[in-house]
Amino acid sequence: MIRLFRRLKGLVPALFTGVLLALPFAASATDITNMNDSERAAFGQEVRRYLLENPEVIVEVIRELEKRQAEAKTAGDAALIAANADEIFDDGISWVGGNPEGDVTLVEYMDYRCPYCRKARPEVADLLRKDGNIRYIVKEYPILGPDSTYASKVAISTLRNLGPDAYARVHEALMTHNGPWNEKAMRRLLAHLGLDADRVLAGTGAPEVQDHIDRILTQGRKLGIDGTPTFVIGDTFVRGYAPEHAMAQIVADVRKRGAGRPE
Repeated sequence: MIRLFRRLKGLVPALFTGVLLALPFAASATDITNMNDSERAAFGQEVRRYLLENPEVIVEVIRELEKRQAEAKTAGDAALIAANADEIFDDGISWVGGNPEGDVTLVEYMDYRCPYCRKARPEVADLLRKDGNIRYIVKEYPILGPDSTYASKVAISTLRNLGPDAYARVHEALMTHNGPWNEKAMRRLLAHLGLDADRVLAGTGAPEVQDHIDRILTQGRKLGIDGTPTFVIGDTFVRGYAPEHAMAQIVADVRKRGAGRPE
């Protein structure tokens, strides 16, 4: 009951308009702004009586309002993605995996220390494997503090100095890493992967690495991304963790609309 009251409270202006239009006497009703006090009181009593006799109208109006709000949000998201398509889908600095020629592009803004990014990791990997026609882009989006930023610097330095294949291995290792995020731990992680730790760690201080992070953070702010993971699938935002079957359905819907890689 409390939840319903809060929903109603937030929707009062639109709800009143919707209910008014649903009333059988609305077509002949006088403009409420031109009513005198007596007429307004009588009108209010009639509205109250009608709603008490037909409470299902409130539920119908709420559902319609929520539907319209969802449609407006979807349209707004699509417009925002289209306006920033080059930076999202072809920024020239982010790692591209999956099927580079895939008909649907899935972009993930992630933080290595984000528990929900870690939860999503195997499901995203499974989705890419099962579908086989998804272009996957990883956006380094460290928003959980200095350790997150350092982890992203290690990943980006790997990409810059050792190439995309090495980045893919480091990315996977960082997503499953448990323990400290200092230089000693990162050196051990890189050595375990058989990579040149000296070269990677020396490269974390390069201005281009920080520029990479700053550019993606700026990009994310323009898109209103304030949490991880955030996915862009074609013309659709998925803000937060979503299970594999839900992601697969979004991919299918986007593919059906031919909106897998907005231009």
